[in-house]
Amino acid sequence: MTEKIYDLAIIGAGAAALSAGIYAGRSMLDTVIIEKGRIGGQTVTTSMIANYPGIKDGNGPEIIEEMREQAASFGCEFVTKEIIETKLSENVKILVDKNGQEIKAYSVIVATGTSRNKIGFPGEVEFTGRGIAYCSTCDGELFTGMDVFVLGGGFAAAEESVYLTRYAKRVHMIIREPDFTCAPATANLAKEHPNIDITYNTEVKEISGDGVLQKAVFVNNETGEETSFEASEEDGSFGMFVFAGSSPNTTIVKGQVDLDSRGNVPTNDNMETNLPGVYAAGDLRVKELRQIVTATADGAIAATKAQQYVEKLKEELGIEVKVIAKPKETKKAEEKPAKKEASTQTTPGTWFPDAMKEQLKGIFAKLTKQVTLLHILDVDNPKSVELASFVKEFSELSDKLTLRSVVFGSDTALEEKIQLTRMPSVALLDSDDTFTGIKFSGIPSGHELNSLVLAVYNVGSEGQEIDPGIKDRIQKLKTNKIEICVSLTCHLCPDVVAACQRIASVNHNVTAEMIDTSLFPELKKEKKIMSVPAMIINDEKVIFGSKNIEEILAELEN
Repeated sequence: MTEKIYDLAIIGAGAAALSAGIYAGRSMLDTVIIEKGRIGGQTVTTSMIANYPGIKDGNGPEIIEEMREQAASFGCEFVTKEIIETKLSENVKILVDKNGQEIKAYSVIVATGTSRNKIGFPGEVEFTGRGIAYCSTCDGELFTGMDVFVLGGGFAAAEESVYLTRYAKRVHMIIREPDFTCAPATANLAKEHPNIDITYNTEVKEISGDGVLQKAVFVNNETGEETSFEASEEDGSFGMFVFAGSSPNTTIVKGQVDLDSRGNVPTNDNMETNLPGVYAAGDLRVKELRQIVTATADGAIAATKAQQYVEKLKEELGIEVKVIAKPKETKKAEEKPAKKEASTQTTPGTWFPDAMKEQLKGIFAKLTKQVTLLHILDVDNPKSVELASFVKEFSELSDKLTLRSVVFGSDTALEEKIQLTRMPSVALLDSDDTFTGIKFSGIPSGHELNSLVLAVYNVGSEGQEIDPGIKDRIQKLKTNKIEICVSLTCHLCPDVVAACQRIASVNHNVTAEMIDTSLFPELKKEKKIMSVPAMIINDEKVIFGSKNIEEILAELEN
């Protein structure tokens, strides 16, 4: 068997990487995009994007999804792996993942982006998930009706402060500089907002609380004067969102690719690094402006130069240039408005746009086994009635889906079988009518629709591919209960839900229940959950943040 060598490997899957994938795929390069976690990078955490040409009042997740689909349409392969080592000096570049598996390519674009910084004040780590947060789209809803502090004066802080006003009682910006450090137009959005107050030349000295954030002490960095804020007895807590800049994710190329003193990658105007065939794109570069528009430009240039490099290299090595992937036809300009119209067209009173129905039917055509959606209906619970409508329409998308609706209290044995503890609820049964361990407490719409679709696919077919070693470890698990608290606006949550439910689909001793946190304030208060995703394992341990299937498995094995 001939060894697989890609024309181009792109490490990362943010805006720069996806842009590079689009240009590379369209240029017929055999391209793989490698991402260890979620697709989208920092862009997917941004609630409002108002300065990307051609898109007015866009949001990060939607823009990223469009870019991902576009890259996929041009033949790009997407792989989920964590690259921990790179060998970039030879003609064939080698990328090694954490399991020792290698990906080889003639060229590489490093587009690993940046990670948001922690500030380091006393209490920041201890109260992460208990009041301290870093993603407004994920966690903003959890602070509805509360005071919210935003730390920072850059683009992200200004934009996300405005976003948070839709939930917060009041937003308080704390800026250590004498003014904003972002563009005046962006700063003015916050300065002119009636529900935002701003304090300059101020930093957090410390925070404290009994299990959740309840008190913050601030210090003026010019006068030394200290002030404090305490949560009201009614609220019990408040939020503090940290937007303190970012650091480049360049550890995997350190020692090979030249870096500056901050760890950023210097390149020329062609995105070329000091190594032939190795390019850098996006926020990890040495550059003045780090925005989605500059990231996509970087990716386009890097891919174009990679194409030229690979063609020349293959010619020198006597390797035949083959067309690996043929780009799909793109719609003519005059057809685009009709396409947009169709994508939002729905029949009155329904949950899914017509275009989405067609897309889901395509996915469900791959089902080979029957899947039952078991809905326990509580007619006195408005959300349960709403869920009934949702699952009815969802089940009609495939003849492999069966809806079974049972009135609450009419079959206690069935309720015990699916371990019913809260409403609204829908559980998945397999073709043998066995409870799979997969439940949704809430309506899995918004981002969580992806979780439901993947759960059905994994139960009703061979499912997503799992490394044999990982599958063996899953099968050895004893009884475990995982409750995944989410918000429907959280872009990080579906990956965690899907990973937990994939484990449950393999080993039914594990239950994995998605919980819409907004519907169960008692649970939120009891477990002191102020950030999502949050996994509650066996009613005891609470784990915050995005985790992949290996990380979740390690927690279950402990």
